[in-house]
Amino acid sequence: MGINLKGRSFLTLKDFTQSEMKYLFDLAGDLKSKKRSGIKGNLLDGKNIVLLFEKTSTRTRCSFEVAAFDEGGHVTFLGANDSQMGKKESIEDTAKVLGRFYDGIEFRGFKQESVEILAKNAGIPVWNGLTDMYHPTQILADFLTVKENVNKPLNKVKFVYVGDARNNMGNSLLIGAVKMGMDFVALAPEKLWPCEELVDEMKEIAKDTGASITLTEDVNEVKYADVIYTDVWVSMGEEDQFEERIKLLKPYQVNMDMINKTENNDVIFMHCLPAFHDLNTKVGNEIYEKFGLKEMEVTDEVFRSKHSVVFDEAENRMHTIKAVMVATIGNI
Repeated sequence: MGINLKGRSFLTLKDFTQSEMKYLFDLAGDLKSKKRSGIKGNLLDGKNIVLLFEKTSTRTRCSFEVAAFDEGGHVTFLGANDSQMGKKESIEDTAKVLGRFYDGIEFRGFKQESVEILAKNAGIPVWNGLTDMYHPTQILADFLTVKENVNKPLNKVKFVYVGDARNNMGNSLLIGAVKMGMDFVALAPEKLWPCEELVDEMKEIAKDTGASITLTEDVNEVKYADVIYTDVWVSMGEEDQFEERIKLLKPYQVNMDMINKTENNDVIFMHCLPAFHDLNTKVGNEIYEKFGLKEMEVTDEVFRSKHSVVFDEAENRMHTIKAVMVATIGNI
């Protein structure tokens, strides 16, 4: 039986089976080939999409906009100050209004509850562009990038996530890796491991998919890794916690010593971006002036090395987001 995601929202990877995720990877790959061949698409002709952003972004906004335009869709962008949602109008009422105007809604913001309320009341597909709990569109892009750069099936991949393992990326990578049957390692101080409830839930799923889950503080666990993945040490809205996070996470900086510990010359380095790997940003300079760090979660050497696929990964945001929109509201 074929996969049919028409009318489905995309709020968390918990809601999607391994087969459905594979379908989205394959669809994204087809759409990527089509774009690179210069073929103009029409799979979103006549479709109107609204992007609701409480949190700023480069890749998420551009990915949704370009992906929609590529397939003939039309986009409205509403930033934090561009609508009355949550101020003069409830999220529920906003959802019911936007559901009358649009074919799909993207939400990028703080509370997971917000995107769930939108999905419950809009009557149209709603896509999670990021919340404090989950970042599912990023994981689709990440795993497509792994498929393209690691010469083995996903269920044979050892995937090591380094850093704050209980943020939205840590949560979502854990879920996605378990769904795909990977050997998943969260390398982090115990204080920053994923919550026990989520880990227990994923262990039950792992019984069916063959995945393994390791939570560890031991950097030597990167041995034989196919993927080393990290994220910023402090997420949006937590900027007052830089000092504490630096103390906790400095031993887990991805540097060439860690890369070499993998004993895998073909290991790839991944990061969802933006990354603090040099002093060419305002925040990077502020951190240097306050704490004396020129690099944080990853060194510039690793970021620019042959192991790094971060810009392939960034591009794949567009292709996988396009796949989600086409699969859920497209003319297919």
